[in-house]
Amino acid sequence: MAQAKTLNKTELKQLLDVTNSCSRYPLRDSTMLLFTHLCGLRVGEVAALRFDDVLDANGTVRDEMTLDAARTKSKRARKIFLPKQMQRQLQAYVNSVTKRPQHGYLFSTQKSARFSANTATQHLQRLYARAGIAGATSHSGRRTWLTTLSQKGVSVFVLADMAGHASIQTTQRYVTVNDEMKRNAAELI
Repeated sequence: MAQAKTLNKTELKQLLDVTNSCSRYPLRDSTMLLFTHLCGLRVGEVAALRFDDVLDANGTVRDEMTLDAARTKSKRARKIFLPKQMQRQLQAYVNSVTKRPQHGYLFSTQKSARFSANTATQHLQRLYARAGIAGATSHSGRRTWLTTLSQKGVSVFVLADMAGHASIQTTQRYVTVNDEMKRNAAELI
């Protein structure tokens, strides 16, 4: 099976523009997408997020959160740092939620049920398809996040830790090496 496509800035903007103009729940959907693209969360981890994970006792969006071991693929807890763009997006989304669901999960379906990992995967897949981005899957955000950080010079050891990978070999498979990265490397001499 082919790896999920990594998106460039233009494609990410296209995805968000189409989502914000065509989705029935644009703020929810763009927030879910951005958790994968800006924080590197797996779709199942996004589906498992709760209001308490992202908000402090005063209802303010946190700048970091911890995913407990039960909600990660690796079964190891990891700290997630929320970039300012994600914090702003998340605050806008939280402010738009008029009534928090009793189940406490951050994202709900139109029937107020929580998203399962499978339902969230299918939902994000439809958003990519609607945006017309060939080869993109629900895992594209995570691959794009890792590739972007790698392009900016973040060590593979830091990337592996942030992604929750036990080995750097796993992380290396996520990173798409492109001509821009090679050109930048050549200029370091």
